[in-house]
Amino acid sequence: MPLARPDRPIRLHSMRLSGHAHRAKLFLSLLGLPFETIEVDLRAGEQRTPAFLAMNPFGHVPVIEDGETIVFDSNAILVYLAKRYADASWLPEDPVGAAQVTQWLALAAGPIAYGPCAARLVKVFGNDLDYDAAVRTAIKLFDVIEPMFGTRAFAIGAQPTIADVAAYTYIAHAPEGGISLAPYPNLRAWLARVEALPGFVAMPAIAPAPATQS
Repeated sequence: MPLARPDRPIRLHSMRLSGHAHRAKLFLSLLGLPFETIEVDLRAGEQRTPAFLAMNPFGHVPVIEDGETIVFDSNAILVYLAKRYADASWLPEDPVGAAQVTQWLALAAGPIAYGPCAARLVKVFGNDLDYDAAVRTAIKLFDVIEPMFGTRAFAIGAQPTIADVAAYTYIAHAPEGGISLAPYPNLRAWLARVEALPGFVAMPAIAPAPATQS
């Protein structure tokens, strides 16, 4: 059975330097789905306007509009797109595969968000967060997942899933938060495999902050 296609381009409400928004953009592109990007000016407070809050009451990007369907939260968007428009390889139906993907979505919302994402927020955007704690969280995470990628090509096995999409951006941009990826060859090889996928699109890079480790 042919995969479903949207009746009209999906509208992605985004901010070009948001790693969460990039997850949605990356998966839309990997699936080859038609979409248009609506940039939300966070500095001007567009995420707090009544129109935006009607889509996401938490006032965060990304948000997608797929016809009458509105979905917010980057991980929820990945699940929605996988279930509606992708083949089952991106979000396995079997219990073990589904659980393994869910574990990585939890990492994306936990150690990845509080580690490399938070460190980047401090260094790039000047957020008032505990930078040292973010670096410790990132290094602990990288130390754990580095050997995993010595035995598998992608997050849960031989094929990419939304686990890879959820994890990729903030790990790839960890140097912008002052966290070197030099000690992690397996992690860097995994990033390169994601970047080699047909349809891959990068998030704009920012000059990295001085690394906290070598």
